[in-house]
Amino acid sequence: MRTHNRAHTRRAVLGAGLAAAGGGLLAACSDGAGGSSSPSAAPAGFVTPDGTEVAAAEAKRGSGPVRSVRLTATRTQIDLGGRTVDTWAYGDRLPGKEVRVTAGDTLALTLANHLPEPTSMHWHGLALRNDMDGVPGVTQRPVRAGASFDYRFAVTHPGTYWFHPHSGVQQDRGLYAPLIVEDPKEPLQYDKEWVVVLDDWVDGVDGSTPDAVLAELSKGMGGGMDHDMGGMDHGGGGGGMHHMSMTAAAAEKSPSRMLMGATSPLLGGDAGDVAYPYYLVNGRAPADPETFAAEPGDRIRIRFINAGGDTAFRVALGDHKMTVTHTDGFPVEHAETDALLLGMGERYDVLVEAKDGVFPLTALAEGKKEAALALLRTGGGSAPGASARPRELDGKLLTADRLRAGEAVRLRDRSPDRTVTLRLTGSMAKYDWAINGEKYAPSRRLPVAAGERVRLSFVNATTMWHPMHLHGHTFGLPGGGPRKDTAIVLPGKRLDVDFDAGNPGLWMLHCHNVYHSESGMMTLLGYRK
Repeated sequence: MRTHNRAHTRRAVLGAGLAAAGGGLLAACSDGAGGSSSPSAAPAGFVTPDGTEVAAAEAKRGSGPVRSVRLTATRTQIDLGGRTVDTWAYGDRLPGKEVRVTAGDTLALTLANHLPEPTSMHWHGLALRNDMDGVPGVTQRPVRAGASFDYRFAVTHPGTYWFHPHSGVQQDRGLYAPLIVEDPKEPLQYDKEWVVVLDDWVDGVDGSTPDAVLAELSKGMGGGMDHDMGGMDHGGGGGGMHHMSMTAAAAEKSPSRMLMGATSPLLGGDAGDVAYPYYLVNGRAPADPETFAAEPGDRIRIRFINAGGDTAFRVALGDHKMTVTHTDGFPVEHAETDALLLGMGERYDVLVEAKDGVFPLTALAEGKKEAALALLRTGGGSAPGASARPRELDGKLLTADRLRAGEAVRLRDRSPDRTVTLRLTGSMAKYDWAINGEKYAPSRRLPVAAGERVRLSFVNATTMWHPMHLHGHTFGLPGGGPRKDTAIVLPGKRLDVDFDAGNPGLWMLHCHNVYHSESGMMTLLGYRK
């Protein structure tokens, strides 16, 4: 039985005095072999990732103590709890080692690429400098196999974040880890803190890979259709046409993972495309779950992260209420609930007061009839089994639209200067996911201007739900709703969200279902010069 007790501790700063990142594009690749030169130029009239506007915005953020980290993306074997798989990960652990900094720090992270193909690293949820956002072909060149890349940027806002590649479907392997930004003036009081990363897992199981899953899905529901796969590769980072022959061959040898008939009223119908063989909490399958140890009466902060590729999770802690304090890194007015729903890319922070005993922390794969599991143990007794389904899963459930932003972070009332309408289009039948009927093309930008209040109007014209994610910014949900960077848009529904354009550059906007985005459901917002 694995036990875990992550107390709330302040990490020492490990390094200082590194040379400041300059205004030129993309802090250098250490060996000159991959990542330091500019990607293809943007159309005229737009701010570029290495532009003076980006450098000026970063200078305003200041430069605090440097936190130095080295990570290696590599092929490895991971024990999921009774099943060992070959996969790609950061080091030899799943999730990758947590990176923890304090708001105001400068993060200096060197990514060494020991994978057989190019990769990248995106800092999900951070409003950081554009040339560090980690989107190959847009903000940097891909980090080639055998090369390394130095990411360096100011971290200004506390919260629960994470990082993963933005290269093909690599995120649906083991390449992800938490990024926790501590608040130097933390207002919450708690005895212990847990980071709980949820995931759906297919890589290395009976010959499956995410690339083979994408190749199968891309044929459409009927199978065997000759589908246009253009527009998939947003930078040569591991997805796209340059290795589709390889993935097509892999798909022929791997079992079918196409999911049919998964439905959820919470998600408005179709729950997902992929039948995953495992659902994980912190890299562990329910047969051998992680156990969090605490004392009865302890107040515990849980930071939930959904790192899945195609699965929403409904989460509950047996015999406990949860008090929601944050979503996507930003505080909300505290709200008590039995259960939470997390789409891919979403994060929620909650407080719980531990009771005496052993309790299941169950993350139901919404609409898919399976679940991930961890345990809370504060006393004696036998542990709940893998099939545990606490009654709280069917109790009061909070979704983001029912929360209100904390007063200090609530967007002030202001009429939008610009409305950008984003029709979400496509179908499972043809697997032709797109925005405004157009598959992703790196040359296409939706213009915004610095200082504007921008309204993003998501209109879901499909029969599936989509967790839509905006890079480099947070938006406010309507009516004083929470500040978020990822929001679920239900089928047939419209969701209007607002943000203030204060971080110049070229920014991805996409569905965080990795198979939808790689099939074309992504676009770019570009700041006008």
